[in-house]
Amino acid sequence: MDQNTYSPGLHKLVTLQVKEVTLLTDSESFITFSEKIIRDFELEKVGIITHNFENNSFTIAICLKESHICIHTWPEFKQLTLDVYLCNYLQDNSQKVKSITNAFVNYFKAVVLKDFEINR
Repeated sequence: MDQNTYSPGLHKLVTLQVKEVTLLTDSESFITFSEKIIRDFELEKVGIITHNFENNSFTIAICLKESHICIHTWPEFKQLTLDVYLCNYLQDNSQKVKSITNAFVNYFKAVVLKDFEINR
C-alpha cells in the first residue's frame, strides 16, 4: 500500500440479539472461543482484561498487536455489543475483520440488530 491508498483499518461495531442467555454470562467460554479465533486468524494477543458484573454480564477487552476485540453483554436484554478492529499496517485486514465478526455472530447464534463499518 502506498501513502495515497493506505487505510488504517476496518472497525466493525455490532449489536447482537442472543436467545441463549448463558452465552451472555459465561465469560470463560467466550475467552476460550476468542483464543481460538486469535490462533485461527494468526493474530498476536497482547493481553486480556475481564470484568464480571453482579448479574453475571461481562466486559472483555482483548488487546492485540494488530488492535483489539471488545465485548459487553446485557443478559437482561439478551444483547451484546462487539467491537472488532484490525489495523492494515502490512496488509489489508478488512476481510479478516468481517470474518472474525461473523465467527462471533455464529458463536452466539445471534441476530444482528446493528452493524456499523468504519473505514479508518
